[in-house]
Amino acid sequence: MPESLMQSCIKVANEAPSDIRSNLIRAWDNFGQETIDSCTKTSEMKACLFSLCWFHAVVCGRRRFGQQGWSRKYSFNTGDLLICANVLRSYLDANDKVPWDDLRYIFGEIMYGGHVTDAWDRRILKEYLEVYFRPELISGATGGDDDLELGPGFKSPSPNDMSYSDYTQYIDESLPSESPSLFGLHSNAEIKALSEGIDSLFLNILGMGGIGNSAGAAPPASAGNSTSS
Repeated sequence: MPESLMQSCIKVANEAPSDIRSNLIRAWDNFGQETIDSCTKTSEMKACLFSLCWFHAVVCGRRRFGQQGWSRKYSFNTGDLLICANVLRSYLDANDKVPWDDLRYIFGEIMYGGHVTDAWDRRILKEYLEVYFRPELISGATGGDDDLELGPGFKSPSPNDMSYSDYTQYIDESLPSESPSLFGLHSNAEIKALSEGIDSLFLNILGMGGIGNSAGAAPPASAGNSTSS
């Protein structure tokens, strides 16, 4: 594409967020109260759907840590989240109890796991789901100290007294500050991620500066343009 055309056009970029708060809000905004009401087990649906959005936010946000996050750059996307939500609703409607093993297998081995090619990365997905999808998500959600902890200092709220909008407010008020511990990573992982981000930023600035200087430089005078006295 010609550079002159690119310079005269309006550029629009849609970049996925890297922090867990933005990823969680973005994931939760894909649904609404009607999504919860469409399931016959509303309490289970609320708790499991919120945990699913948290899981999606974690696996997407983990990419910013480079190879400390994932061995490869996997294309986890909103489509995976929406399909898993549909599967969740169908399985809750079709079973008397929450089929935890089935949900973990479908989410970790088929939907999100379908992107994963590394055995260690697949193990990470499995461990996340073992923590986020278990009976304590429902039975322990009483609004007390025994609630299931999705991350350090961030518990899954009791779904009995929460509406869809209440969950949104809960994210704004209760989510701790961004830290690698929310992803299950060591605090030093943040140092390497920031260092690599700064290096990439300055390399891009240097590259753009080189193009701008060459384009704005005056053309050299040629022998044919010179005038004789």
